[in-house]
Amino acid sequence: MNIKKNLKWLLLLFVATVNFSLLNSNLEAKSITKLVEVYKNNVLQETKYGMVQGRLAESEKVLVWEGIPYAKADRWKSPVAIEKWDGVLDATKVGKVGVQLSGKNVIGSEDCLNLDVFRPNNSNTNLPIIVYIHGGNNQSGTSKEISPEKLSINTNSIVVSVNYRLGLFGFNNLPSLKTGNKLEDSGNYTLLDIAKSLDWVEENASYFGGNNKNVTVSGFSAGGRDVMAMLISPIFKNKFQKAISFSGGMTIANSVESQKLFAKALAPLVIEDKIKNTEEEAYQWLLTDKKEVRDYLYSLSADRLGKLMTNAGIRMNVFPHLFNDGIVLPKDGFDAKNYNNVPLLMVTGSSEFSLFGRFDSYFAKYDDKTLLTDDIKSKEYAFVYKYGNRLYGLFNAQESAERMFSNYKNDIYTCDFDWGTNPEINGERTAKLYGALHGIWIPFLTDNIMGASGLIKDSFNNNGTKDLTKVFTSYVKNFIWQGNPNGEGLVKWNKWQNIEKGNQLLLNADNEKSIIIMATEKDSYNKIIKDIKADRTVDETTKKVLLGTVLNGRWFSKGLDSEFGNTREWIQVK
Repeated sequence: MNIKKNLKWLLLLFVATVNFSLLNSNLEAKSITKLVEVYKNNVLQETKYGMVQGRLAESEKVLVWEGIPYAKADRWKSPVAIEKWDGVLDATKVGKVGVQLSGKNVIGSEDCLNLDVFRPNNSNTNLPIIVYIHGGNNQSGTSKEISPEKLSINTNSIVVSVNYRLGLFGFNNLPSLKTGNKLEDSGNYTLLDIAKSLDWVEENASYFGGNNKNVTVSGFSAGGRDVMAMLISPIFKNKFQKAISFSGGMTIANSVESQKLFAKALAPLVIEDKIKNTEEEAYQWLLTDKKEVRDYLYSLSADRLGKLMTNAGIRMNVFPHLFNDGIVLPKDGFDAKNYNNVPLLMVTGSSEFSLFGRFDSYFAKYDDKTLLTDDIKSKEYAFVYKYGNRLYGLFNAQESAERMFSNYKNDIYTCDFDWGTNPEINGERTAKLYGALHGIWIPFLTDNIMGASGLIKDSFNNNGTKDLTKVFTSYVKNFIWQGNPNGEGLVKWNKWQNIEKGNQLLLNADNEKSIIIMATEKDSYNKIIKDIKADRTVDETTKKVLLGTVLNGRWFSKGLDSEFGNTREWIQVK
C-alpha cells in the first residue's frame, strides 16, 4: 500500500511540475505551439481578440473572413489595439471603408480599421501571407479593390486586404494638431494604420494557418507607393519579409509645403463658418498652432472634410501625403541610405498612363472614335499616350531600382507588362487607346478585371493569355514563398545588377503562347525629354499645352515640369 501511495504522490508531483512549467512558458514558446496546433479547417476561428465567424466562398475553394477590426483610432490619433470581445464576431459582411468622395456623395466611416482574410479551403498550415494595400491616391478605394480568391488558391497562400484611413483623415500635418506625440505629429496616419494591420497579422497569423515569419507586403498604385515608403520607414522594421509594388514608385511630400496646401483647401470652410472674413485670413489662421484652430478642425463633420479633396489624378500636389516628417519617414526621403532590406519585386505596365490621359479633362470630352480617327485629336492623344506611358513606366520600376541600388542590401526584380498592346488580340481601339493599362496585372492574378474591364475581358480567352496568366502566377507564387520568383520551367528572371545596365522582365503573349524575355535596354528621363523636344507630330504650341495641362504635376513629372517650366501645384500657395 505504501508503495502505491508513494507512486500516487510522485505522479501528482510530476503533473503539478509539468503544469507549473507550462504556465511559466514564455510567450515565444506559446506562439510556436499556436503555429502548429491552433488552425482548424473551419470558418469559425479563434483570434487573439475573440472568435470570428467567416464564410465559405461560393466556389467552396476559399474560406473568407471580412471586416475584422485590427485597431481603433480617434480622428488624427495613432491607432491602438482593439479590446477583446465576447461571443462571436460576424465576419461574413463587408467591413466599413474609409471616408471618401464617391461621385458627389461622401461615403465611408472614420471607424474603418478592418481587414479581410482569404485562405485556401484546406488544412495546410504555415502558409505564406500576402498583405494587400489598395490604391486610389490614398484618397479613395477599399479592401475590395481586388477579389483574392484565385490569388489565394493558385499561390496556396493567405491574402489579407486592408482598409485604412483616407484623404484628410489619413494624412494631415497642420501645426495645431501636434501634441508632442512624435508618431501622431507626423501626420502620416495611413502609414500608422498599415503598420498596425501588420501587427495584427503577426499576432493572429497562426489562427488562420499562416506563418507570421513569411509575410509579403504588396500594394497597387498609391498602395504600391505606400509599400515603397515602408522600405524607408523605421516603424516598419522587421514587420515583413518581402515586398511587391504594383505600379508604385517613389514619391514623398515636403511637410512644410503640405501644411500650406491643407490650409488652402480648408480655408473656404473657415469663411463659410464666419470665423474669418477672407481666404487669406483663414489661410494664415489655419497655419497657426492655436488650440482654437485644433478645436475647429475637430468640430468639422466627416462629410464636409470628405468633400474637400477631389480626385487628385496621380498629382501629389493636389493632395499631398507621405510627409518627410523625420519620424515615420526620413527627412531625406528616398535619398535615405537605411532601408528595410527585403526581396523586392516591382511591376509596371507599358501603358500605365493611358487611363489618366484618356480621362483627363483635355480628352474626356471626346469619344474613342474621335481619338482614333480625327487627324488632329488622334495625334494629340498619341503624343500624350507615348510620353506619359514612358514616363509613368519608368517611374514605377526602373527609376526606383536605379535609385535604390547602391544602398539596398537585398535583391530587386522588375517587370513590365506589354500585354494589351496587340491589335490582333485586344482590338485596335483597346491597343491604341488603352494598351497595357494601369492595373493590367490584376486579372492575371485575381478574379476581377478592373479599369477598362469591358475593353479587355474578351481577350483572356485565347491560349497565349491563359499561358501568360499561369506563368506570371508562378513567378509571384515562388516569390512569396521563397523571396525569389524563379523556378523550374520559367524564363530566368534576373535581379537588378547595376545602375548602368537594367534587367527587366518583359511579359507578353500572342494567340498561342506567352512571350517572356529579359531586356537590358533602359529608358531614361533624358532620352524621353530629348524625344519630346524632337517630336514634330504636334505643333509647338499644342505641345506646350499638352505638357503643361495633361502631363504636368503627376507623380512622375518632376523632371518634365522642371525642363519645360510647368506649374506643378494646381493649388497655388504663397
